[in-house]
Amino acid sequence: MAKKQKKATSERAPTKHQLSKWQRQMKIRRIVIIAAVVFLAGISSWVGYGYYKDYKARVGPLREVMIEVNGVNFTMEYYVKMLNAVVDTAVAGGLNSTFISSYAHYIANVVADNIINAELVRQEATGLGITVTTAEVDARLKESGYDEAYRDWIRAVLLHEKLNEEYFGPQLPVTMNQSHVQVMLVESQEVATELIAEIEAGGNFTALAEKFSCNSSVEGDLGWLPEELMPNTLIANPAFNLTIGELSQPIYDETAIKNIGYWLIEVTDKQDEKIKARAMLLGSEAEAEWVKAKLVSGNFSSLAMNYSQHKSKTGGGELGWLKVGNMSSTAFDTVAFNLTVNKVSEPVKDTSVQTTGGYWLVKVIDRGDHELEEKVKGELIDNYYNAWLAEWTKESTIATHLEADKISWAVNKVLEGR
Repeated sequence: MAKKQKKATSERAPTKHQLSKWQRQMKIRRIVIIAAVVFLAGISSWVGYGYYKDYKARVGPLREVMIEVNGVNFTMEYYVKMLNAVVDTAVAGGLNSTFISSYAHYIANVVADNIINAELVRQEATGLGITVTTAEVDARLKESGYDEAYRDWIRAVLLHEKLNEEYFGPQLPVTMNQSHVQVMLVESQEVATELIAEIEAGGNFTALAEKFSCNSSVEGDLGWLPEELMPNTLIANPAFNLTIGELSQPIYDETAIKNIGYWLIEVTDKQDEKIKARAMLLGSEAEAEWVKAKLVSGNFSSLAMNYSQHKSKTGGGELGWLKVGNMSSTAFDTVAFNLTVNKVSEPVKDTSVQTTGGYWLVKVIDRGDHELEEKVKGELIDNYYNAWLAEWTKESTIATHLEADKISWAVNKVLEGR
């Protein structure tokens, strides 16, 4: 028997009213979904931006290029690493954080110069075919005890040594025209004239230099020197022009530094252990006596402003109220704290101060073509190296972007937590 089939019924089409309602619901749903996506994206962007800002603040400055040397860049990160290494070395050497903080900006500038010079040496030495191996740098780092951060600087030191040995050294001649001289710097023309008479009468130049010389770094027998290594042109000229055995006349040098000075002191008031004083610092005893003689008809303040070499000259020599030790001079204190009020002292000799202006005496012992001594060779090589580096620096393209605020940022970075 055949199965009875169900009567097919057709689905009823939605009315216009129902269709409109569904469309509104779908539109609302889409709006809600889009709003949710936008909201979540905003949240993600805000959180991500926060992380990005923090990351940029911490890492961004470190990636900035601070120094450029002929196309080779050095970032703030490298600069901070080198600055940190130098500060670590200073601390290990016994310097305290207060001292380091006080000189931090000076140290920071020195570090920048060292970075530039080390790179210049590397580039030019490489151009001359002079290199150092990693093993050589490792060995010197171990020997010196320096941190790994110093690797580039140690490399530069080794290159410097090789340049001297392999490049500059071979350029030196075996002999050069040289002069064997004896010299001394004395405080005044009066002293120089007296010494000339004593030397010409048979006095020993070097013995007199020990007694009367005012500059211990350039005195006595200088040995054999080529003209370019003479202490200055005022010595070089007579050294290569006087007759052998001849003694020069006094040669005035207004820039010469003397380790001596003479005070004229006047105490204007006293109170317990303090004195109120004014003073002049003169370059020689003869000058001090001459200035004191002018005080009879002159004014202390105006004379101080014209002749004194002490920093108080701009204020007419006024020192204000002083306690023992304030002037850092035993010679000054010994006289000043025992002076009668309103009486000017006799010239007070003080070897703890420095003044400028003096007279050179030069005696030529011998002159001619002479073999270079080892010390002279070393000084000549250093001169050649310095001139070479100066010329290479001049020809190079160097840029630094270490403005004051960036140096401060680097310094603070290094000093954090110290």
